[in-house]
Amino acid sequence: MNIFKPSINHNQSKSIWVVAVMIILSVMLSSCSQKKKDISAEDSKATAQQLFKDARISMDEKNYEEAIKKYEALEAKYPLGRYAQQALLEQAYAYYKYDEPDTALDTIDRYMRVYPRSPRMDYALYLRGLVNYSRGGSIIDKVFPRNFSDLDGVRQKEAFQDFSTLITRHKNSPYAADAKKRMHYLKNTLGESEVNVAKYYMKRGAYLAAFNRADYTIKHHQGTPAVIEALQIKVCASRKLGKKGLAEDTMRIIKLNFPQKTKFSCL
Repeated sequence: MNIFKPSINHNQSKSIWVVAVMIILSVMLSSCSQKKKDISAEDSKATAQQLFKDARISMDEKNYEEAIKKYEALEAKYPLGRYAQQALLEQAYAYYKYDEPDTALDTIDRYMRVYPRSPRMDYALYLRGLVNYSRGGSIIDKVFPRNFSDLDGVRQKEAFQDFSTLITRHKNSPYAADAKKRMHYLKNTLGESEVNVAKYYMKRGAYLAAFNRADYTIKHHQGTPAVIEALQIKVCASRKLGKKGLAEDTMRIIKLNFPQKTKFSCL
């Protein structure tokens, strides 16, 4: 059934969309507020070993909400116990799987501050990268998904930095290989994100901004598919700005390095 009938004008459609988003947000926030609860009477009597064991069982069952409760109870009751260090790291992973990225990052950062010499620091960095890697978008993006390269690149850049730090400090880590693969993907999508911004500027007639963004992409994302598009945008923006010489120089670069990409249309 088509809810949005043709008779509804643009302003009405926009208002309906805003109301729908607000309703969805309120439901999500209400749901999030129910995730954390006080320590149960049963958990308050349990030993550290039992809480840790129960948390592991819940994790194996993918019952992350219950696992979080056990880890939180363990941390509250036995903050200096033998299970505290491992439990805190596993708690961060549980938050990540339970779709609480902000809390997951806070927990990871706390782990790094409290246990700076931890032998599992490589995993902490890897997990931090995973959390940032998976949270490139906002709540709205979860409801109305977009292409990964269309999202704000801030989190993607943070994920790239996390993985880069892991590889630099722990090159022999078992997580290094996967981190490298994710960095390669992130490098490509970050370049594509920059190109998307440049295209946006071109469509809006902001040719100088488009030129600068394309130039930035070429300098900082060498070796990615985004470079050829950035060069093409640079040609188009240069022509629009009346910089024919610069446009010709850029075309020569395209002909030399990408001879099969010399034919393209400007936005």
